[in-house]
Amino acid sequence: MKGKKSMTPDAGKTGPLAALHEHLHQLLPQARLAWTPLPQVPRVSLWLLDDILGGQRLEPEVINALMDAPPYWSFCWASGQVLAAWLLAHPEQVAGRTVLDVGSGSGVVAIAAALAGAARVLACDVDPVARTAIALNAAGNGVQLELLPALPSSLAQVDLLLAADILYDRDNLGLLETFRAVPTVILADSRVPDLNPPGYARLEEGTATTWPDLGESSQFNRVRLFRFPRADFPEP
Repeated sequence: MKGKKSMTPDAGKTGPLAALHEHLHQLLPQARLAWTPLPQVPRVSLWLLDDILGGQRLEPEVINALMDAPPYWSFCWASGQVLAAWLLAHPEQVAGRTVLDVGSGSGVVAIAAALAGAARVLACDVDPVARTAIALNAAGNGVQLELLPALPSSLAQVDLLLAADILYDRDNLGLLETFRAVPTVILADSRVPDLNPPGYARLEEGTATTWPDLGESSQFNRVRLFRFPRADFPEP
């Protein structure tokens, strides 16, 4: 299922994809989804917001309409792409592990973890529409994920926790301490330029553009990866 496959707004009358289109049309009547290979992670394709303006960048009023009630799941954000690419380049870090992806959005990070060989992948997102999108994206990439509406009551079952671009809401900063209940955490962020979370070490940096391109400032294309605990990963 690689390559871009567009779905018109009236394609399909029932089913989860039709439900996603219906949700989008409440925000933008002309919106549609397309099965889209990711520029940074071509091994993964997702149902993402199609280019609704004929190859042009989104105008400010369109961006504002999206941000008023943002369908985060219909974009693949820069940090998600960088973290997904990192996981696929380092499969030894997830192989055989139970992985939790927090704020999963489109599911790109969870899907990459499954493709990299994780034994079990939990994708957590509070938005039920996002969970519908994650399930569709997982099926399209041939992987199985377990969907959760909230963090598990116990993190003891989790070996590796992943989170990409969840800190756009500063209220989520407190989660970084909660995450430390998991043996290993990989955090990707492009929204907090001075981020230096206690106990976390800077692991790597990368660049990516949110897809489809929102025309954001270049500062949001710079993604920093952090790891808890600070010690280096063991050699595979």
